[in-house]
Amino acid sequence: MSELAPVVISGVGTALPGVTGAADLVTGPDLPAEPVDPAAVLGKRGLKYKDRATQLGLCVAFDGLKDAGLRDDDGPQAEGARIGVVVASNYGNVDTICRVTTTIANETSRGTSPMDSPNASSNIIASEIAIRYKLGGPNLTVCNGDASGLDALRWAATMLNAGRADQFLVIGVEPDNEMVRKLVGADRIVDGAVAVVLEREETAQERGARIRARIDGFARTGTVEAGVRRLRTLGDDTPGGWYLPETAGGSEIPADLLAGVPRHGMPDAWGALSGVLGVLQCAVAAGRFDAGEQSPVYATAGRDGDGIAGAVLCAPRGTP
Repeated sequence: MSELAPVVISGVGTALPGVTGAADLVTGPDLPAEPVDPAAVLGKRGLKYKDRATQLGLCVAFDGLKDAGLRDDDGPQAEGARIGVVVASNYGNVDTICRVTTTIANETSRGTSPMDSPNASSNIIASEIAIRYKLGGPNLTVCNGDASGLDALRWAATMLNAGRADQFLVIGVEPDNEMVRKLVGADRIVDGAVAVVLEREETAQERGARIRARIDGFARTGTVEAGVRRLRTLGDDTPGGWYLPETAGGSEIPADLLAGVPRHGMPDAWGALSGVLGVLQCAVAAGRFDAGEQSPVYATAGRDGDGIAGAVLCAPRGTP
C-alpha cells in the first residue's frame, strides 16, 4: 500500500498530434494530424542543436507551467527554485547515442560533433527544461520501461511529501524516428509529450490554484492482477474507469478483473507510447474530471513480470 499523502494535479500540458488541450484527450484527438512544430510554439530561438525529444519537452513544459499558473507569457509567476522536474523517457536521445557510437566505431571520438555531447546525457531533457525555465528543484529522468510515466509521478509525489519542492513538473516524452523504431520494433512511436504539475493539496489551495485531480495513492507490483488488488485497498469507491497498460491490450487481462468497469486504451494512431503513457493517463483523467465526471479511475502501466505501476486518480474535493 502507498504510504504517500495525496497530491494534486494543478496543471496539464500537451504536445501531441491532433491535441490542443486536455479536453481533446477526452473527446478524442483529431487524427491523423501533423507533428507538433516546436518552433511554432516557442519560436526558433534556443532550439538549434536540441534533439526532437528535448524540443517537445520544452513545449509541453511551458504549456503545463502556464496552465498551473506558475508562469505566463511574460515570465515566471512563482519561485522557480522550489519547482522540480521529473521526466519519463525511454528513447528520448536514442538517435543521438546511436549516431555518436556509430561515429566512434567507424572513425574515432574526434569524429563526433561537439553539438552532440550534451544531447548524449540521459538527463538532457529534464536539465534543458530546468535551465530554460529557471527551475531549481530536484531534477531527474526515469527511464525504466513502460511503467516509467507512473513511476515518475510517484517519485515526484515522494519528493513533495519530503518537502524537497513546492511543485513538480512531470513530463512523459518520446520521439518518433528511425533509430527508435528499429530499437522498439514498432511501426510507429508517439511523437509527442504530456506534462502534469503536481503539488501538495494545501500548497495549491494557498496559492489559489485550480485543482484538476487528486492522486490518492500509488502501487507497484509484479502483475496487472496484483496491481489492481493493491489499488482497491487505497480507496473505498469502485472506479468509474480503468486505463490499461499499453502492452496488455485488454485481451490478456482476465475478463472478471474489475468486471463491469469500463476499460480504456489510447488511440493506436499515436503508436507506442512507452514513457508517455502513465503521464497521459493522468492528463486524460484530469480532463474527465474537468468535464464533470466524479468516479475515481485507475491508471496502470508496465508489463507482467517486469513490473506494473498503478495510481488511483480522483476528482477534486468539493466538486459538485
